[in-house]
Amino acid sequence: MVLAIFYNWVNPVSTLMLARWVTAQPVERQWTPIEDISPALVRTVIASEDAGFCRHGGIDITEMGRMLSRAQGLDDLRGTSTITMQVVKNLFLWQKPEILRKLFEMPLAVWLDLVMSKRRILEIYLNIAEWGPDGQFGVAAGSQAAFGVRPSKLSAREAALLAVMLPNPQRRHAGAPSPGVRRLAARLQARVPKEGPQIAACIY
Repeated sequence: MVLAIFYNWVNPVSTLMLARWVTAQPVERQWTPIEDISPALVRTVIASEDAGFCRHGGIDITEMGRMLSRAQGLDDLRGTSTITMQVVKNLFLWQKPEILRKLFEMPLAVWLDLVMSKRRILEIYLNIAEWGPDGQFGVAAGSQAAFGVRPSKLSAREAALLAVMLPNPQRRHAGAPSPGVRRLAARLQARVPKEGPQIAACIY
């Protein structure tokens, strides 16, 4: 897909952002280069969304095998999306039905991993992810709405609260977290690795 190569240099928007624009709903997004994003958030999002991001080639075969062995049905496969697959979905595909979409997601994720660096894939992800219920897309809008700070100033706790929003930004609020969200964030923060050579080599 030619657009995947093009997005190495051009900052893209997601299909969800386009849909909101078409329907006259607000969209808030300010592109933030990855070097201006707190390393704590980078590590936390990887730990939360795709621990094997720096190792796999777009699809985490090991994790997918584990999920398949435990799956009771097709609906149990929802947790197998890598960050690369989520970028593919948000840039090029529709949101539902999920199982049919994954048939397209997987080969496109492999292609994206071939033509784009891990650093750029993650940078795009952090700038197109939905991070709030009112059209906040990208980490700049999310961190400002939740904590009133720039992405570079996020603490480890704030990074964890933002990361646990990602599966459901319509219901989970980092700035006014429920007790359940606070517990999820605390557990996530406890298992986030410190800066290590693998992540540093992969992203920086």
